[in-house]
Amino acid sequence: MNPKIAFFGTPKIAAQVLEKLAKSPHKPHLVITGQDQHLGRSLALKASAVKLVAEKHNIAISYKMSDINKSFDLAILVAYGHIIPDSVLRKPKYGFINVHPSLLPKYRGPSPIISAILAGDKITGSTLIILDSDLDHGPIIAQKELAIATNDTHDSLAGKLAALGAQLLIRTLPDYLHQNISPNAQNHDEATYTEKITKASGKIDIDNPPEKVMLNRMIRAYYPWPTVWTEVDGKRFKLLPEGKIQPEGKKPMTLKEFSNGYRLLANKFKNVLAN
Repeated sequence: MNPKIAFFGTPKIAAQVLEKLAKSPHKPHLVITGQDQHLGRSLALKASAVKLVAEKHNIAISYKMSDINKSFDLAILVAYGHIIPDSVLRKPKYGFINVHPSLLPKYRGPSPIISAILAGDKITGSTLIILDSDLDHGPIIAQKELAIATNDTHDSLAGKLAALGAQLLIRTLPDYLHQNISPNAQNHDEATYTEKITKASGKIDIDNPPEKVMLNRMIRAYYPWPTVWTEVDGKRFKLLPEGKIQPEGKKPMTLKEFSNGYRLLANKFKNVLAN
């Protein structure tokens, strides 16, 4: 069976799954992703991470979900960022498979990886579900656990979960397409939900910081975005993994390097990082 597959996704974690899928027997025929965005101080137009991978593998690209039609056998969705209406969900013969980076029904919603780190979880995982019209609600096709390392950041853990999700997807697709899998309904009574992360989520008061354990979790969970940050005398400072500090407009520094350039603030930051 050589199924015609569409892939929906936009950010880095979706691109990491697409990269592995494109090298498998299940290379998508179409990628549907977000529009190019004006980013950074220069507001340069930048393509989504998924678009860049699609271009690399010569996969057709669209920005309109309506471009998927009934000629497609299956759609795969990873962090697409938009709700798929029922009219689109019904188009592929075998529906939509969603690769979600948590052990559903735990951590439904937009920030499951950040939420797992903030909660101090030791275990997370990847779940394949049949997408329906409710948020991360559909029946489970497959699921696999993954240990969270004590030094995992959002970035590193997302990479591990992308690899796990892609591996699980590639291994599961043949049985799913041959209808040899019976999906299991989630226990909706055990569902938990995550919130959208904003730049403000990472802001702390340097004079009244979170306690050490929570601050460490925040620094790891919010890296590389929005990062943990604070303002002193109108200037912004980021607190980064490995105890580094990044003054606005400058490169990350060790505490010793920071002390050389910001002597009056050094003790304040030292106390926060050691509290």
